[in-house]
Amino acid sequence: MSGKEATGLCLALVSAGCLNWGFLRQHGTVAGLPPLSVRRPFASLRSLFANLRWLAGFLVGIAGWALYVAALRLAPLSLVQAVSAGGIGLLALLVERTADTRLTRREWAGVAAAGTGLAALALSLTGAEGATGRPGAAAAVAAWVAISLVVAALAVGPLAPRLAGGAGFGLAAGTLYAAGDVATKAAVAGGVALVFTFAVLACHGLAFVALQLGFQRGGALATAGVSTLAMNALPIVAGMLVFAEGVPDDGFGVLRLLAFAAVVLGAALLARPDPSSRVRAVPEHAS
Repeated sequence: MSGKEATGLCLALVSAGCLNWGFLRQHGTVAGLPPLSVRRPFASLRSLFANLRWLAGFLVGIAGWALYVAALRLAPLSLVQAVSAGGIGLLALLVERTADTRLTRREWAGVAAAGTGLAALALSLTGAEGATGRPGAAAAVAAWVAISLVVAALAVGPLAPRLAGGAGFGLAAGTLYAAGDVATKAAVAGGVALVFTFAVLACHGLAFVALQLGFQRGGALATAGVSTLAMNALPIVAGMLVFAEGVPDDGFGVLRLLAFAAVVLGAALLARPDPSSRVRAVPEHAS
């Protein structure tokens, strides 16, 4: 491994720490604020950005994202993603050590399955180094974004009561962040595709709202954890379906399919309702 790659992996590790600490700080702060409401967006945003604890978590998270981008410039995507995959485990440790919360065996099993799946996904990317894909057709990208919006609406609507508190909003946030990444990949092609810049802004804006609302409804693993899983795994699916990057036809292809299964299993375990959970309820009118 070159010094450049080693530096990139160190940045990825620090990035994972910043992102997950930022998520945990935001969650701990938002859970104690008066109910946020999409009907009062400016008042809700003002209550967030006026809170120094929340703002610290938000800014550290932004710094983590910037470090992730820097890491990608120095090291291969597969290696950076493999290191970033450990973020779900780091989040679990932070929850236990700093949030005075004992995770259940099911939650630890979910963390283990999810982390293993994300790491395996990263490894499977090494088997597709030659599959550069093609620019996504505008119709295919638009369809992906539209379907993501529908999935997000279902996650915060009919599916939410069937999941752990906040998990539906976490799933919606991760799905929308992933849709924003897909739209970004399309927009950087330039030309007419620049119209997808509006989709990028809309998806990331809605994802931010969903995540903050989720923080008031559930634990950090059920919100940020599920969001992270969707945000990491769905762009890889989009790469295969929308940008024709394909699935390796050797052992790496099998590994990728098994990795997706592990990620889905991990998400299902983290999103499963826990009757013993005691998360502060948020009135229905808050949404």
